[in-house]
Amino acid sequence: MTGKLLAPTPPMGWNSWNTFAENIREEVIAETADAMKEQGFLEAGYEFVVIDDGWSRKERDAEDRLAADPEKFPHGIRWLADYVHGRGLKLGIYSCCGTRTCADYPGSYEHEFEDARQFAEWGVDYLKYDNCFRPQYHDGRNLYRRMGLALANSGRDIVFSACQWGTDSVHQWIRSTGAQLFRSTGDINDSWNSVKAIALSQMDKQAYSGPGCHNDMDMLVVGMYGNGGNDYISAGGCTDEEYQTHFSLWAMMNSPLMMGCDVRKLSDRAKRILLNRDLIAINQDAACRSPFRVKCGSNREDSYVLVKCLANGDVAVGLFNLGDSPAKIAVDLWDIGLPASAGCGLELYDCVEHRALGTVTEMFSSAVPAHASKVYRCKVVRG
Repeated sequence: MTGKLLAPTPPMGWNSWNTFAENIREEVIAETADAMKEQGFLEAGYEFVVIDDGWSRKERDAEDRLAADPEKFPHGIRWLADYVHGRGLKLGIYSCCGTRTCADYPGSYEHEFEDARQFAEWGVDYLKYDNCFRPQYHDGRNLYRRMGLALANSGRDIVFSACQWGTDSVHQWIRSTGAQLFRSTGDINDSWNSVKAIALSQMDKQAYSGPGCHNDMDMLVVGMYGNGGNDYISAGGCTDEEYQTHFSLWAMMNSPLMMGCDVRKLSDRAKRILLNRDLIAINQDAACRSPFRVKCGSNREDSYVLVKCLANGDVAVGLFNLGDSPAKIAVDLWDIGLPASAGCGLELYDCVEHRALGTVTEMFSSAVPAHASKVYRCKVVRG
């Protein structure tokens, strides 16, 4: 245990659930790790490979320990951790605060300390901890604190991902558990309506996220195109424009960036979205400052301007058209803290097109198609 702050910025990686649900196997995890390294995802910051629900036997072993399903993971979790570590990545695993997991495998209720030690012995680096089958009258806050304490005393640095679904006002108490990220929403699916609903539900909760404890808006569906692990997740898919807006929202809103697609079979467009270094830099900004919304009187109610102040003095500005028709979205610079009396303007850089757009003063606007977005990194300049 290093005692250092884990996950000072939002964790990045891949999770098996969206594409594979509980139908996961050792070779899929290994091949995904290979693909993440070979295709540049590790270099871009995606470091975790997380095995979700369905990895274990249906019952604990004779010594009451969790054990990997020998058909799905014939070499075991320790071997897989070594394989993933050999690619420069980190391994994540899944459990649940209840008596059973959501897919009906053994949970960690009343086994927190022994399970945490088991994960550490296997070389696990990240635990996604779900919220199913919790005893009816047991306080969830206490259960998440128990696992947080168990992980802190496991003998290994393990990032704690509290998948609490946004219930019980989780944003108000989750930091006390030691969690490095917390699910603030229900499950996402591969549809524009799901992406939009989740983003809107979190607009008023951004202040609860910060270095070392991040508001997790659930996994990315970018690049899935309706190929999910079950009918709920598949949900028809999104367009590339909608995927771009999804990624831009998660980046601006400081959500962990955990891919859920099949990384081995990504389209070129999806890969460009997920490997956008300019947007990743905004998400991974060291200050982790919350974005805030500004409103211009000429903008429609379904047009959102999000502003995020960055550690080096730059400002990220995102224009999001969540409506079903094109919109002109305007930004008044005084609303982001730059009045005309300052004698300054903003030098705009388009983070999706990767090009400089010149300097603006007092205000600027842009035409944004339906379900689309624009994100600018802005430098304050004099004159």
